[in-house]
Amino acid sequence: MAKEKRFEKVYTQGMGTVEIWVDKETGVQYLCRQSGYAGGMTVLLDRDGKPLIASVRS
Repeated sequence: MAKEKRFEKVYTQGMGTVEIWVDKETGVQYLCRQSGYAGGMTVLLDRDGKPLIASVRS
């Protein structure tokens, strides 16, 4: 039985250099940025500094 993937890519900009990923268990959204061999990922925050939460699909 295949294990369900926890993260889902919900947005891509450019040639896959900017992406938004959602943790399907918590709904927390992450911004991923790649450039050449470098990259990084961070939590997206609202104006109050709290993580942006997406509606979680089951």
